[in-house]
Order: sequence, then C-alpha cells, then structure tokens
Amino acid sequence: MQALRIYAGPEARRHIEQNGLKPEDISIVPGAAGGPKGLILGALDRFIFGDWLAQTNHPVDLVGASIGAWRMATACLNDPVTAFKRLETDYIHQHYELEPGQKRPTADAVSEKFGQSLKDFYGGRVQEVIGHPRYRLHIVTSRGRHMLGREHKVATPMGYFGAFLTNSLHRKAMGAWLERVVFSTQNAALPFATADYRTRQIQMDESNFQPALQASCSIPFVLRSVRNIPGAPPGAYWDGGITDYHLHLNYHRTATEGTAGSSPGLVLYPHFQKSVVPGWLDKGLKWRHGATHFLDNMVLLAPNPEWTKTLPGGKLPDRTDFVRYGADLKGRIKAWGTATAASVQLAEEWAQWLGTPDVARVEVL
Repeated sequence: MQALRIYAGPEARRHIEQNGLKPEDISIVPGAAGGPKGLILGALDRFIFGDWLAQTNHPVDLVGASIGAWRMATACLNDPVTAFKRLETDYIHQHYELEPGQKRPTADAVSEKFGQSLKDFYGGRVQEVIGHPRYRLHIVTSRGRHMLGREHKVATPMGYFGAFLTNSLHRKAMGAWLERVVFSTQNAALPFATADYRTRQIQMDESNFQPALQASCSIPFVLRSVRNIPGAPPGAYWDGGITDYHLHLNYHRTATEGTAGSSPGLVLYPHFQKSVVPGWLDKGLKWRHGATHFLDNMVLLAPNPEWTKTLPGGKLPDRTDFVRYGADLKGRIKAWGTATAASVQLAEEWAQWLGTPDVARVEVL
C-alpha cells in the first residue's frame, strides 16, 4: 500500500508538469499545529532538510505554529537529521507525573516542564537557529486582546467563547479577540500577505526566541500563556494554532505585497492531512476546510488515509492518547514509536517520486 499522497494547487501542478520538482523551486516550508500528529512527519523532515534542500544554497522561509514551530526551528540547527531524531525521542517520551487524585497535570506544571525541555533542547544553540545562513524562521503566536489580554480563571474562558462566536460569523472579525504575532529572524519579510487577518511582526533574537517558541506551543487551558515577551507588545501569548491552525496563509502574494518583481516560488508542505484548516476554532466549520487561491502554488504531502488505518489504533498519534493510555506510559511510547517507525515509508516514497516525478500521482489540492 502506498503511504504517501501528493497534492498540488493549479500553479504548482503546472510547474511540475513542465519542469518536474527541484529543491531550488521551493521558497517556503510551513509546519502546522497539531500536537503529536506532527510526529508522523519526522522521517520526511529528516529527508527534506537533511538531504533534499541541503543540495542548494538558496534562501527558504520556514513558517511554523505550535509543534510546527518546534519542527521548523529544529530544521535550523546544525546537523538537522540528528536534531529531528532527538525531537522525536523527546516528544514521544514526555511524561507528566500526576498528584494523587489528579486526572491531568496542571497547566502550571506542564508549562514549567515544557519550558525546561525547550531550554535543554536549544541550550547554547539559539544562535544556530536565528543566524542560519539560508533559513528564515517565522514563529506564529496568538496574542490575546482586551479580555484575553491577561490570563484569568473567569475572563479567559469567557474571552475564548467570545472568540468562538465571532469566528463563527467571520474569521477576520476574531481579530477583535486575538491577533497573529509572528516572530521572524534576520529582518526577514513575511513570506505571505496579511490582509486576511490582524497581524504583527516582531524581530526574533536570543532574548525572545524561547518565549516565542513556548508561546506558540501553549495550548489554552493545557499550558499557561506566555506573558510580556521581550521586544513584543505586552499581554498574553498563546498557541499559534489558535489563529493559524494549519497555516492557510496567502502564500500566493502579489509582487506589490511582497518584494517588487519577485516570484513567490513554490510552497512545500509536509502535512498530516489534505485539508489546510485556517484556525483552531475552524475545526468544526467544514466549509472553511477547502483550498483557496492562497494555496495555488503549494505542493502538499500527506499520509494516505488507508495507510493511516494500519497504524496503532488505526490513526495518527494525537493528544487523546494521553488519556487513552493514562498511566500506561510504556504503551503510549510503544504505539507512538511504531507509528514513527512506519513513517519512514513516507520519506522513501517521496524520494522515489522526486527521482522520476509522475504527474499522475499528483492529486488536486
């Protein structure tokens, strides 16, 4: 059974038909939020960043939210293959001890332990990330506004309920509650247009790299928000997936919105599903799950749903596994390890396709 499905927007498909696909064609790589689902992309990440894109020296923008931000920051480290293997191991083995009578760890406990994990992972290596000679990293976070400007046991749930209602009417209107704040390296311009949603861009440096990355991974009510990030407007910062769950961004920007006379290039998107859902609050709004012209120049790689059914539990690893396995840490580690081992097939099939690109295998995004 084929594990990999390849999808492309109309412009990307035309390019493949005429030219095939080479690493120098890629100008942007996004990394989606999605928690443990991102583990299934580990082998693809190792091949793409450790082998394929390493064949060129052109600049590439890496855009990430939540675990996608962690993945894209890891791609910027020296020896990314080793770094991605460590990320996979660390993520699979994460464990939060419960106090007697607790059903789940407190947000304070999770934030503290996760923050320490990031310090251990990137300790002494932040300059590798922010000073990478080719990769321009963009970490997406969600900054609370007004009622969500600070975390509070009553105001925060009420604020997110307000954001949910507002978003249901119009995605852009949710900007009254939450704004997209992107932390970018090397004075890099954003590789997407921002007319779709309220957006700020902040220069990333050693003082705010880790707070920004932790904020991008801080799921509301599971972790605490990160407050007052250096160099950024004051307030509470949460998971970048709230505003941009799967980074359905306007990569197909015009020359006037980007660099005058420039081409946006192609977007290579290793993803865990075909749908590119705009925001976390859009998960239940199926009419927002289809591709738009924003993705016309995208090549998206995703697991075959039928292949996914062969994994433990018949699904990708996800956050429900923490509850499913409960205290059975060894059981969860085994299940996730089995899934990530199987994901090597995704990378092998992608490498094989690149050797002899077959347009017949490319489906409509």
